[in-house]
Amino acid sequence: MVNPNGSRWWRFKYKCDGKKRGISLGVYPDVTLQSAGEQLQNARGIDPSAQRRTVRTARADTFKAIAEEWLEMHAERLAPITMTKARWILGSFLYPRLGSRPIAEIAAPEVLAVLRPIESRGMNETTHRALQRCGQIFRYAIATGRATRDITSDLRGALAPVVVENRAPITEPAKIGALLRAIDDYIGHPTTLMALKLSPLVFLRPSELRAAEWSEIDLQTAEWRVPAARMTMRERHIVPLASQAVAILRELRSVTSKAKYLFPSLRTSDRAMSVNTVNAA
Repeated sequence: MVNPNGSRWWRFKYKCDGKKRGISLGVYPDVTLQSAGEQLQNARGIDPSAQRRTVRTARADTFKAIAEEWLEMHAERLAPITMTKARWILGSFLYPRLGSRPIAEIAAPEVLAVLRPIESRGMNETTHRALQRCGQIFRYAIATGRATRDITSDLRGALAPVVVENRAPITEPAKIGALLRAIDDYIGHPTTLMALKLSPLVFLRPSELRAAEWSEIDLQTAEWRVPAARMTMRERHIVPLASQAVAILRELRSVTSKAKYLFPSLRTSDRAMSVNTVNAA
């Protein structure tokens, strides 16, 4: 078929169930006569349009395609660090073995075979998180009509349990005082010390504290406005700053005011300090 604009296409016109149909076999000269002829032979005796629709549907029903839909749907709700971990687990462990498989055909032993190598590396928590992500994706597939059951429920008890080290909260005033004195005695980088001192005055997670930006701090009104994008519940959080917190921030500003972050990385001011810095200190 030659179009008025000069473009040339190989077209296969045929009838199926009494109806006229047609499909493209490619653009000439990118697709040669020989290649178009081979496609034509392969298409005879079947409805190639229906076959192509089946292939497209099959691609949309793979584990990876459905997982990507699930990630996109939750992109606004999940915290950035949670999304990063989810993509790491999917891309590193699940997609290589399960990504191209139609989700309705995946069986529990197949998922277990993917999880065992992670477990053998001593990454028990990652193994359980991978199983959890699989379950969420299977349940989404059920809701969208592309699977009939969540086969991850069959793996209950099949993995080694995660050993959790409980850290009891300090509730006795004398022990709280001991902790605060220990913070005052900390010998390390000045900005890390200020992060430690600020932590009990604002009651935020270390991950939220270390990513604080100067644009969020208003020392005149004594408020720290944490944007919704950095909060787990995706709602803006206003932290009133006590006079002690304001004093720490004024001192800190003299050190890091030229950086974007209150607590920049020691290596580069373009990034916040490591999430483990405060915990390790």
